[in-house]
Amino acid sequence: MIFLDRNENNYGPAPACFEALRKADLTRLSWYDRSFTKGVKSVLSDRLARDFDIPEDRIILGYGAENILKQTIRCYLESKATLMVPAYSWWYYKLIASEVGGESVEYPMNIRADRFEYDLQGMRKVYVRERPSVVFISSPNNPTGNSLPLADLRSVLKDFRASVVVMDEAYAYHGRIDYVKDLVEENPNLLVIRTFSKYYALAGMRIGFGLLGKNLSALAKYMNRYLGYHRVSEEVAIAALDSPEYYSGIARKMAEDKENYYAQLGQIPGWRVFKSDANFILAEFPSADKERLQAYLKERGLIIKFMGEPLLNSHVRITLGTQEENRLVINAIKAFYA
Repeated sequence: MIFLDRNENNYGPAPACFEALRKADLTRLSWYDRSFTKGVKSVLSDRLARDFDIPEDRIILGYGAENILKQTIRCYLESKATLMVPAYSWWYYKLIASEVGGESVEYPMNIRADRFEYDLQGMRKVYVRERPSVVFISSPNNPTGNSLPLADLRSVLKDFRASVVVMDEAYAYHGRIDYVKDLVEENPNLLVIRTFSKYYALAGMRIGFGLLGKNLSALAKYMNRYLGYHRVSEEVAIAALDSPEYYSGIARKMAEDKENYYAQLGQIPGWRVFKSDANFILAEFPSADKERLQAYLKERGLIIKFMGEPLLNSHVRITLGTQEENRLVINAIKAFYA
């Protein structure tokens, strides 16, 4: 079976990651990390602080981006307080708000001919009306694939200064770090979250990290682990950071394959393929075909995500696999409609 339904990176991690595992000093498994003697939380937080050029105490580590999202809500969202989230976004956002007795409110997106877009004026109107304690901005957004351009992000962040704002960049399939330092310096209530799960193909190791604005020290304390972190996972993550050429090569292949998806599936009557900045694409198709198409693909060992949300119930989200896997999916869907 070829699984293209959970946005993993089927190319796999860089060879240096496997080498880090082979060379791992397994005697370390018996001992807690002693990075605290150097004044830092861990070797990974220290490395990330140097890469992003921000103080190490404003780096947080988590069990994937998911864990950081959950802990942020537990730290800053009180019972009956409001979390503001994008429409057409990950259902998990609302779930973690409900776990602490919080309430969720959506802000709108616009649907253009070939792309979803954040509705900046709509965001501001909802913010003024609801006065949320926490705002989530997903860029790229799952499952729509659209990003919030940096200039637009800076504009809305100025209006959202009274709230904790979480910039969820889990699906940013690039290694860019140049803008992040300025964002967290300009916005003291901002948290930018990234993960090693998608771009770095380490979903099974569950490594996420966040970069904090200076007002979010309470979250840094809340997320800190007195006895340290997973020492082997950290070494693998650093090996991934040391392999930029490997990952940029994958990003180029994914960009090529997205164009192929747009061109090929976009020619099928009744299909509309949305432009994506992530490692997946979203497409709308005739809902009457759903059960037959899903069975047809499964018979051929191809598993993609058939959406079931109220606003996205005639859509598929297809994770970008390897180039061979992507060809198989495109050819199978075209054959179904032949």
